[in-house]
Formats: sequence, C-alpha cells, structure tokens
Amino acid sequence: MRVVTVWAVSTLTLLVLAAVLPDFQLQSRDGDSLTTIAFTAALGAGAFGVLSALVWPVIVRALLLVPALVLGLLVFFLNGSLLLVALWLTPDGRGTVAPQTAVLVAAVMSAVASATSTALAVRDDDAYRRRLYRLADRRRLRPAQGPEPVPGTVFLQLDGVGHRVLEDAVADGLMPTVGAWLATSHRLAPWRTDWSSQTGASQLGILHGSNEDVPAFRWYEKDTGRLMVSNRPASAVELQRRAVERTGDGGLLGYDGASRGNLFSGGADQLALVLSVAARRGRRNRSRSGYFAYFSDPANAVRTAGSFVTETFRELAQSTRARLRRRTPRVSRGGLYPLVRAFATVIERDVVVAAVMGDMLAGRTAVYADLVAYDEVAHHSGPHGHDTDQVLRRLDRSLALIAQVAEHAPRPYRIVLLSDHGQSPGETFAGAYGLSLRELVRAGCGLPVPRRVRRTRWGHPQPESGGSEGRDAARDALRGALHRSPDETAERGREAAEAAAAAAARAPEPVVLASGNLGLVSFPGVPHRMTREEIDRLHPALLRTLAEHPGIGFLLVASEAHGSVVLARGGVEVPLAELSDADAGPLAVFGPGAADAVRRTDGFPHVADIMVNSMYDPATGTVHAFEEQIGSHGGLGGEQGRPFLLWPRELTDPPGEIVGAERVHRVLRGWLREAQGSRGPQVPLEISPPGGDAEAFLPVDDPAVQDKSG
Repeated sequence: MRVVTVWAVSTLTLLVLAAVLPDFQLQSRDGDSLTTIAFTAALGAGAFGVLSALVWPVIVRALLLVPALVLGLLVFFLNGSLLLVALWLTPDGRGTVAPQTAVLVAAVMSAVASATSTALAVRDDDAYRRRLYRLADRRRLRPAQGPEPVPGTVFLQLDGVGHRVLEDAVADGLMPTVGAWLATSHRLAPWRTDWSSQTGASQLGILHGSNEDVPAFRWYEKDTGRLMVSNRPASAVELQRRAVERTGDGGLLGYDGASRGNLFSGGADQLALVLSVAARRGRRNRSRSGYFAYFSDPANAVRTAGSFVTETFRELAQSTRARLRRRTPRVSRGGLYPLVRAFATVIERDVVVAAVMGDMLAGRTAVYADLVAYDEVAHHSGPHGHDTDQVLRRLDRSLALIAQVAEHAPRPYRIVLLSDHGQSPGETFAGAYGLSLRELVRAGCGLPVPRRVRRTRWGHPQPESGGSEGRDAARDALRGALHRSPDETAERGREAAEAAAAAAARAPEPVVLASGNLGLVSFPGVPHRMTREEIDRLHPALLRTLAEHPGIGFLLVASEAHGSVVLARGGVEVPLAELSDADAGPLAVFGPGAADAVRRTDGFPHVADIMVNSMYDPATGTVHAFEEQIGSHGGLGGEQGRPFLLWPRELTDPPGEIVGAERVHRVLRGWLREAQGSRGPQVPLEISPPGGDAEAFLPVDDPAVQDKSG
C-alpha cells in the first residue's frame, strides 16, 4: 500500500508539473484525453521510481571515486537523465521535456516521493528499524567464528518512573513489553534514593560510584561563590571530575562503553548527548555527533520532525483541556514549554534509541542510556494521568524496538531497566499557601516582601499539618517576623535588638534555592556553615517562621550545643545523632531510612546553612514542591524516593534492599563482572590516578568552559 500511495502521489506531481512548466508535456501534439494523460503520467512516474530504485545505487557506487563536490553537482544531471529515460519509455513518445527542465522535474519528483514514503512510515516501527539498521551498517560488527561471544549489557534508564508507576503501567497494559519481560525473563525490585532524590545525584552515583557532596539539584558553594546546577554543562563536568577524583576510576562504562543522553559520561568513549562534555572543547568531544549521525538520514529527519510537530500540538491540546476543565493542581504550561516537551519526548528519545541500537549492532560491551520523556511530562501534568500514560506507551514501544534489534546483534545482550528516582504529586508550595519559599525566608529575615505576602492567610493546611493550631502558629511567626512587638523588643533588650537589626541590614541577602520539595537557604556573607545560634542572633524569627509553617516538614541546621538538629512544628528540636529508624521522631512520617539519609547529607562540605524539606502527607502521598511542578522530586516524601531496578533472571539478585545510588553502582558493576567470566575484563580496572589527574578520565582534552552562571 505504501508503494501504491507513493506512486499515486508521484503521478499527481507529474501532472501538476506538466500543467505549470511549458517545456514539459505528457500528451501527443494532437492532444489526448485526461484519461490518457493520467495513464502516461502514471507510467512515467512508475518508470522513474523503478529506475531510481534499481539504477541509481549502481550509478552512485560507480562514481564513489569522484570528488564529493563534483558528485554533488552531477546528482542533479544524473537524476534528470533518469527522468528522460523514464519518459522515453512511455508509449508513442507522449512524454517530452527539455533537458534543463528535466533536472527540475526530477528533483521535485525525488523530494515528493521521499517525503511521502517517510510520512507513511512515521508510525511504522518496522520501517523505522530497517532505516536504523542501514544507519548503523557501516560500523556494524560482524559476528566472528569461534566461541560464543561474551554477552553485552544495555542499561536503560526511564527517568523519573517510580516503582509504583511501573507496576501500575504493567497492570493496566500500558507497557506490554515490560510486562512480557516480568512474566518470562526479568525480576523487579524498588531501591531507595538518597535525600537528594534527583537525576544529578542519582546518575552521578550510578555511573561514577560516588555522589558525595551533592546535597540537591542546585546549591550554593560558599568557598567558591559558585552556584552549582546539575543540568548545566560547567557544573556537570565539575561534578564528574570530583567523583572521578574521589573514586579513582573513570566510571561504570570505562571498558568499551557508550553513554547516551546522560548528564555524565560514566567513563565511556562513545558519547551522544552527554552533558558533562558539552561544555568542553577538543577533538574528543563527540557528544553532539549523535544528532548528526541520526539526522543524516532524511527519512529519520522527516519522521522525527513530524512526530515533533504532533507532540507540540498534543501538549497544547492537553494543557488547554486541563485549563478548561479547571483541573487542580495545575501549573502554567505556556511559553516555550510545548517545544521543550516535544524535544524531550521525541527528539531526545529518537536520537538516543537510534544510538543504542547502533551500539548493539556494533557489539559494544556496555551501554547506558537515559530516556527523559516521562520525567519532563510528569513535572507539568502530574505523575499519574492520561498525559503520562501516553508517554509510557511510547517508551514501551522504544523498548520493544531495542529488544528486537538485540536479536540481530553480533553478541547476546542483557537488557537492564532502571530509574533514577520517582515523582511525588502535590500542589506547589506557592499555590497552596500564596507565597514562595524565598518570600517566606525574606519575611523571616525581616527583609521587604510583596504586600500580598503580608496579607496571606496561609491557605488550607494538609490533614497532617497540625490543623488550626499549626496555622495559627505559622501566622503568628510570620507576623512576628514582619512586625516585632514592643514587648518582644523589650524582652530581648533594646541594645541587642538594635545590634541584631544592624547586623541583618549589613549582611548579604540569603540565597534561597529550590530542588523539587527540597529547599536550601545559605548566607553568603558568612564563610562557614552557620549554626542555629548564629542564625538566631542574626535573624531571630527566621527558624521559627520556617519550622512552624504547615507546608514545611522539617529543617536541618547545625548547632553549637548538639552538633546538628532537626526542627519541626510545635517547637520540636531533636539532635540528629539521636534519631534512628526505630524512633525517627519528626522524620518518622518520611519512612525507613530517612534519618540515615539526612545524616549522610549533613556531613557534606557544601550542605546549606538551612536545609528545608516540605511536608509530606502519607495518606495522599503528596508533597509541596518549591518549584512550579505538580510532579516533583528532590527531597524526602512518597514515591520520589522509590525508583525501580529490573534485571534479567540469569543475573545474580542484589543482596537485600538497595539503599542509595552508590549501592546501585556496585550492583551494576557486579553484573558486568558476571558477564566477564574468564574472557577478559568487562569493567574498568580500579586504578587510582595520581593526585591531580582526575581530568585524564574525562573524554575531552581541554579544561571546562564556564557557562554564563559560572
């Protein structure tokens, strides 16, 4: 049917060109009926198509030694010659065309036929797979005769897909490929993230074995005055450098590996769309070559462009429907977001999937790829619902394509599926309470805030937030921060109050950053991590204002008297050293391991002066993101901290519960060793580099280039 359709469109194109071009005729001199002219056009289009399919490859192969520029110019004349031959084959010489016009007609015919064929194959996975086979054929490794080859391993990361989301998607039939794996060949288990439940921390730990000193997605470093943001190239390359220096090896993919669509390289030499090398310059920076390799095939370009436009309009329709139906919670989805979503769900997916398929056909030992589509959509549409269900369906189709290609690879492949974190639903902090975390911090510091913040009534607290008492305490704390009463001033002493006010006026404004439902407050004017006592002297109302707010679950601050303490509503103050899973106090609602996760982050050199985790309602699974996201991750609370790991049954099961991204790295490294057997290394040798030589493990030559934010 595709051939017939292309033939029909080509026939119509010939008729249109014959009507508008004076030197092109499809009828005899005496004139013909419309039926005869149409029949002549059909014969000419068919002959041109057959010649293009059979003769053109022979001509190109014969001219391979011709310089590229000369061949490029010859293409038009050779194509025109094929059209002249095709018209010569029509009966009674009805098809006539001037040689110069034949070049134009042939070019238009070729473009229309290619576009039509590609458009018809947009939803045809078999045709898409065949094109990708051809794309990878030049670098395809031919199976060698001899012993059974060592299995390769493909790690596919479904960004943001939590354990529960995957289980529900399989149960609802949204992901039949994953369902078939679970029924026949794979096992599934959740794992627990660190406090910083986001891609930067998780993927750094998974690929490089260490996510030490990554307290959030974005944070401020006092010693350098630098704002670190995990998805900025300059920050990503610095985080990778630190991890390599700390662990002493290049990463999980250091032996014959490929990294596709990731924040970090994992030590791989084969790169496509890897952020940590995007800020570098040098001959070894091939990260962006994935785009060129994929789009060098015009059929791929048309397929992806069509899907990109479709996805853009799909987002516009879905956001309009959500707005008309007044769905809540809801965030703005205008501006460039429809294009950002289409890039993540179409272009990034297609390029990464094509690269992975090429890696398997080339016989690479280890491949790690990140598919970010679900995470991007869930942030704005929520982690559960029709919008994300569609994304999961399309991701499953991508997994099926990869699995089918694995059957034709020169070595057997084990496919491991995993995620870096989940997502927790919930209204934004600003949407629920009428002010942002930054505005709340400024109010607590006595700094100017918008008038609407002074009028806020705190919205409606969640069921577990302390009811009216919690609301009243929060309101009182805010009022106290904005307008200190004379009695309070007298109590503290007028001189002390004036000194504190003067110090606060001189101090730089606090840096307030958000990472999902995790907030970080830093005071850049103080070179060290401030203690609770210092904060109270500088901003007496700040900690109480934050701790008593119904949208905040707990605070972590250092203390001169107790090391570090956890503060929560109702005046709760517990030394961190005294908290355990058996009796986690204010952290109990966040589930097992919360105290250990907070304790680990507390030891980071760049932990913020005040770490703020939003409230969590276990009855509904909701949190409040400090960003404009109704599906969020970054802190403790709910599904965001329970990603999944799905592995083939022939691999050894992980021993016990998997806690932390660094532990996932050790599990994956162990599986690569299993494939090794006695036939050579499948993982990089753990050899520590000399002191300042961590840069040698990065797949680039020149030093990092800072972005506009430093």
